[in-house]
This record gives sequence, C-alpha cells and structure tokens, in this order.
Amino acid sequence: MLVSADRASRRRRSGLTTPLEDDDFTRAMRAEVRGVAPYTERRTLRARVRSWGLDDFLTCRIPGTEVHLGMSRKLFAACERLHEEDLAIAQRTPELRAEDQLADVQELSDDAQEEQRLMQRRIFREQQEEARPRLRPRLRDAYERGATRDWSDLLRRPQDPELDLEGDEGLLEAATPETYLAVSRSNVPPERA
Repeated sequence: MLVSADRASRRRRSGLTTPLEDDDFTRAMRAEVRGVAPYTERRTLRARVRSWGLDDFLTCRIPGTEVHLGMSRKLFAACERLHEEDLAIAQRTPELRAEDQLADVQELSDDAQEEQRLMQRRIFREQQEEARPRLRPRLRDAYERGATRDWSDLLRRPQDPELDLEGDEGLLEAATPETYLAVSRSNVPPERA
C-alpha cells in the first residue's frame, strides 16, 4: 500500500495516526503513480515512488476479517530480527516456548501439567530478559537498515511484491510512521445519533 512518507505534517485527529481516506496529498500521489505505472518498469516505478515521497508498506488482509494490516520496511526488518533472536533462544532452550510445548502428557494430572507449562514459560521469559540488553542494539540496527533494503531482500524472494496501485475506495485507512491499518467502511457501525 502506498502511503505518504511525511505523515508527521498530515492532518491527524489525535496521536501519531493519520487518517488517509481524506488525505488529499496521499490520494493525489497515489493517482500520479497510477498514471505513470502502465509506462514504467516495476523496479523503476518503485524507485520513483520513493523519490516522490511515498512509502510502500507490506499489507495483508487478515483472513476471516475485513481488517488490513501493514508495516514499513523498518518495522518489518526489526520484527524479522526479533523473530530470529526468539528462534535462537528456542534452540538453546528446546520445548520451553509455549508454541513448542506438547499438548498433554498423559501421566501428569491437569494441575501438574499446568505447573510444568508455567515453569517452562517462566524459564523461557527469563532467557528473553537476559538477552534484552544485547538485543536492543541489534533491533535498532535492523530497524534503521530496513529503510534502505528492498522488499525482495527483506522477504528473501527474487522479486518485490506487487504495488497496490488501485487501492480500495471502500476502506477507511490510517497510518502511523511505521504501521498501516484499514477496515471496510461497510463493517464500521453507524454513528450513534
């Protein structure tokens, strides 16, 4: 999804969030990109998008909902690094993450199983806390470097994902500097009288 890179000066209702459905600048920039897209090679188009002051966020509709979430390159890179660090802790402490634990151990009572799960989660959290001081600079570095990396590099694919040039007029959109959120207008309850 294309979002104006300069969200700090855009019209906001509160906080860091910029509503995009009424942001004339973002709509005009998206229209300009749509106008040149048919005549421009994909890689060149993505470079032009950046030079025009637009960010392209990686977005996806959450299955079973009408909610679309997205993130910037920076946030994606930091999340990827955090995931890698979490996996490294999991390798050092096998079967302590909640998602790695076996469902039930037949010979243990329900209370004993719950106590065992709580102990395993506590040990894993302690490992995470121990890693936190060295993790912060690594995440900061990944975050900063993410701004200059191509999506194909971040996603480890040979091509960048397609740019969504059409958008959806039926969405209510909002963005912070690093996140994107959209919901279908038809799913928003009507205002109370």
